Amino acid sequence: MSTAPSTTTDEAPQRAAAPASSPSSWATLRPLVLRLHFYAGALVAPFLLVAAVTGFLYAGSFQAEKFVYADEMTVSAVGDAKLPISEQVAAAREAHPEGTVSAVRPSPEADATTRVLLSGVKGVGADHTLAVFVDPYTAKVRGALEQYGSTGALPLRTWIDDLHRDLHLGETGRLYSEFAASWLGVIALGGLALWFSRRRALRKLRGTSGRRRTLGLHGTVGAWAAAGFLFLSATGLTWSTYAGANIDELRTSLGQATPSVTATAGGDHAGHGDSASAGDAEHGVGLDKVLAAARSEELGDPVEIVPPADASSAYVVKQIQRSWPEKQDSVAIDPNTGEVTDVLRFADYPLLAKLTRWGIDLHTGSLFGLVNQIALMFLALSLVLLIVWGYRMWWQRGRGSAFGRPIPRGAWQQVPPQILLPCVVAIVVVGYFVPLLGIPLAAFIAVDVILGEAAHRRGRRALTSGADA
Repeated sequence: MSTAPSTTTDEAPQRAAAPASSPSSWATLRPLVLRLHFYAGALVAPFLLVAAVTGFLYAGSFQAEKFVYADEMTVSAVGDAKLPISEQVAAAREAHPEGTVSAVRPSPEADATTRVLLSGVKGVGADHTLAVFVDPYTAKVRGALEQYGSTGALPLRTWIDDLHRDLHLGETGRLYSEFAASWLGVIALGGLALWFSRRRALRKLRGTSGRRRTLGLHGTVGAWAAAGFLFLSATGLTWSTYAGANIDELRTSLGQATPSVTATAGGDHAGHGDSASAGDAEHGVGLDKVLAAARSEELGDPVEIVPPADASSAYVVKQIQRSWPEKQDSVAIDPNTGEVTDVLRFADYPLLAKLTRWGIDLHTGSLFGLVNQIALMFLALSLVLLIVWGYRMWWQRGRGSAFGRPIPRGAWQQVPPQILLPCVVAIVVVGYFVPLLGIPLAAFIAVDVILGEAAHRRGRRALTSGADA
């Protein structure tokens, strides 16, 4: 959001109650918040626009994926009983002997196929897998597609996800999304404060026109969407490059890191069980007994079975449901005995680990399914409109022929020290944990001070020259 001041009455400051009264804290802060909101909105808006458009596409990609890949994801006819998971994996390996089995996702619904995930396949990225889709009733292979991430994103959603996250530029491109997420919350808070500080009469849309109507639309939509923007900003930072690392470090220091099941085979015979050939998922007791052991621990669908990483490791079976209610329980199973060696319940996660999980799933549109995805699309559309209205207000301030003058500098000089210093400390702390907020803000302040000093010196020289003349 970006708001600019106007010479019209709709932006006029409220009249003081009495000449002798001192200005309120907000009255001294408002010009500074307005300047920050204006410049942040104007400069960050292009990045936010890209994030909003790609986020809109990503929210819609879940439903598009079901339509585009219906042949692979669903069976042609629901049978009477599903075949053992070992037979389904064997059929997948016969059709695709390349690579190694990194995980198996048994059919979670009556009409859904089983996914056998292969890693190390030529032409498939190191952080991706080849998903082989198997009919659980006939063991017929219905196709194979590249898959990415814990949500099982297929090529269409993966492409849009990469576009939203890093513009297909890798780690360097991730800076754009972290930059946008870092500033979205600041812009939303500033706009919210500015909107609710205006007189109620000036917030009305009915009967207004021109710049005042644009401001009314911008402020009203922004006020309604602000909570959503703050949420997207906070959750988007949790898995960003720099701020995300700081958040993870903070969670770890507080004992709130996301736990994992202990995947070490137990017993005196660990590492000595029979295994199938390299690249197969069958180790020791085999997949069928492993899945049965997980079911005995009440791990319902959907689940993912991860084969032992080496001779001393156990099978790991984990629930992968990201919709509400979340299913994230996991167990480790000894490949030699088929006994459960460790159990981790999502209910036992630390509070911050749960909040992080819920926040990410809500951010990506998984937590509440279609309703969640529609809400995200509305938020993305709202952000696009706010950006358009923000630039339009700036243009209208120039009376429709050019962009208006930017907000004048020097607003910080009006803020009393007892208010300014705590604000500075808070900005420094937040900037440390969110560097793509702190570093650009420090650079802006430095440039602004330099330009202000240069303008001041030019003014002094002009006065001196005029006096000499």
